[in-house]
Amino acid sequence: MNHTQDDKVADGRDAQRTYVLIPGAGGAASYWELVVPLLQEAGHQAIAVDLPGDDPAAGLPEYASLVTRAADGATGIVLVAQSLGGFTAPLVAAKLGVLALVFVNAMIPMPGETAGQWWDDNGWEQARLAAAERGGYGAEFDPAVYFLHDVPPEIAAAGEPRSESDAVFASVCDFGGWPSIPIKVVTGADDRFLPASFQQAVARDRLGTEPDLLPGGHLNALSRPADLANYLLTVSSPN
Repeated sequence: MNHTQDDKVADGRDAQRTYVLIPGAGGAASYWELVVPLLQEAGHQAIAVDLPGDDPAAGLPEYASLVTRAADGATGIVLVAQSLGGFTAPLVAAKLGVLALVFVNAMIPMPGETAGQWWDDNGWEQARLAAAERGGYGAEFDPAVYFLHDVPPEIAAAGEPRSESDAVFASVCDFGGWPSIPIKVVTGADDRFLPASFQQAVARDRLGTEPDLLPGGHLNALSRPADLANYLLTVSSPN
């Protein structure tokens, strides 16, 4: 992959890490396909995990087991979760030795919550509609408007999104609490699905942290991969 000088990622070779990348709804590992080579070029390992989003028998425990198995034997793990992947992340962090956890435009759960409850628990619909009015785009949900508005057309046309069954949304996120590791929250400044101001409020309320704003919308691994990879390379371990 060729990059201009402005697109090149930071060196990031202070210590080799393994980035374990959890996708959002649908579970397609291909969501991370533009970020993975950038992390590898910087000297790190990157594992994008494919999850069976369309399997009605697969819930959060199955997702967490798949991610844990994919990372078996890895060291220096930075766990990265996008969107719905935020509900899998704490279950994985409880099983693996993780250096840091990064939420990317993610749903941040509370212990015992389901992803189906999360929307009302946080007032998402009201926030989305208010952001649409401020931004001057349609309030009726349309993937082209809410997900693909800043994704290059050739990338958006590369494949149909995989559907997500109801199983994960009904699964309880059963974890005892957040591990004592750095937890970062990345918010796309142009995210229309989970508006930036909404994500900021959720992160403050649930993690007591202030998100870092990056360019791009909800699918910024596709629209701004170098910006996201550069950010991930700055995430430091407790050491």
